[in-house]
This record gives sequence, structure tokens and C-alpha cells, in this order.
Amino acid sequence: MRLLLDTRVFLWAVAGSPSLKPAVRRLIESADEVYVSAASIWEIAIKARLGKIRADPVKLAAAIETSGFVELSVSATHAAGVARLELHHNDPFDRLLIAQALAEPMKLITVYAVLARYSNIVMLV
Repeated sequence: MRLLLDTRVFLWAVAGSPSLKPAVRRLIESADEVYVSAASIWEIAIKARLGKIRADPVKLAAAIETSGFVELSVSATHAAGVARLELHHNDPFDRLLIAQALAEPMKLITVYAVLARYSNIVMLV
């Protein structure tokens, strides 16, 4: 199985946070491939600059590979895919992650229940 971690799940995974349930950690560890979108690093960079989170986007970008994850670049196809999504949710980062998961295809691992309205590619954890 190929997984795409949403930004919060990625942050929990690299921090070893207890918020990441053991079952989810096992799912991540057993996946064939686990991706982190460049859009998540962009989101972290913006929120860190605005003071909404304390995080170093440069270190987190490097943590993708050291964690055994794979970086998923944002392609024009991914960006255009956002236009086909229903307006269930207004967050541009989440919408891009949905479009990426649909295009690749892969399962999006998220804590945000509203995202499940898009497709069965969303796995709520």
C-alpha cells in the first residue's frame, strides 16, 4: 500500500508524538511506500513564519528522507486536480493533498474527518 501523510500526521511521525496511535504507526511501518508532499513542507514554512507553529521547515524537509519517507513533488497535474474537487473544505494545503492522493493514487492518512467526504482514498486516524 502507498500512503501519503497529511502535514499533522507527518509532524507527529517525525517527532515520535504519542498523538500518533500505535496502530497508525504500524500502518505506516508496514506500507510499501510512505510519501510526504512538498506542499506539507510549504504549509509548515508558512505557519512557522506566521508564528502559528514552532517548526524548522528545513530540518523537516531533511527528515522526510531520514525517516524513510519519500518526497512527493507538486506537479501541474496535482495542482490542476484541485479544480475538480468539491468544496467540502477550504484549506488549500489539504485540497492539494487530496488531489495528489487521487492522481497518484495513494491513501491519504489524516486526522481531519471532513476530508473523508472527498473519496475513499482518505483514511482517518
